[in-house]
Amino acid sequence: MFITFEGIEGSGKTTQIDLLYRYLIGKGHDVVKTREPGGTPLGESIREILTKKGKEINPLAETLLMMAMRSQHVEDVIIPALRQKKIVLCDRFYDATYAYQGYGRGIDKDIIDYLNKLATKGVTPDLTILIDCLVENGLKRKIEDKGQMDRFEEEDISFHKRIREAYQRLSKEDTERFFVVDGSGEIEKIHETIRNRVDNYIESHRI
Repeated sequence: MFITFEGIEGSGKTTQIDLLYRYLIGKGHDVVKTREPGGTPLGESIREILTKKGKEINPLAETLLMMAMRSQHVEDVIIPALRQKKIVLCDRFYDATYAYQGYGRGIDKDIIDYLNKLATKGVTPDLTILIDCLVENGLKRKIEDKGQMDRFEEEDISFHKRIREAYQRLSKEDTERFFVVDGSGEIEKIHETIRNRVDNYIESHRI
């Protein structure tokens, strides 16, 4: 089972993926938790390049770096784990590319489609949990948590609003896969909502 978490900066998805990971481990499931960009030694190196504040990277180069990272990640981490019948939790996956590089940077969707087809080798999330919140609230939370912004986080607010709009559109285009959660509530309440959805999915698919 492959579950991805998506959301704008500061939505709380990383907190929620950690909570779900601990919950599933506690129930005796074999779980792998990973992230994009990152997930492998190569991916983490690419992550440093992509997130470094002040780094000048053109939109296509950024997209190609993301795809190089994803290709390695899928081959080295995600596919082996799924073959071993593990539950894979991933903090961002290919929807983030459509949101950030597509809607955010203006890269054509057909280009992303083609590159994703190569990089993912046909791997598709079974369930995508989108944690939605206001852009202003997410960025405020990021500043409070980190005290500084990385290359993506420091983009102007119009960029982040395009990302949120992109995620909302993506979720409406694939309502079976996406599960949208209001990220403005209490952390434990959000976790409970996600936990119940995942439990129902596991039970219905006899995982």
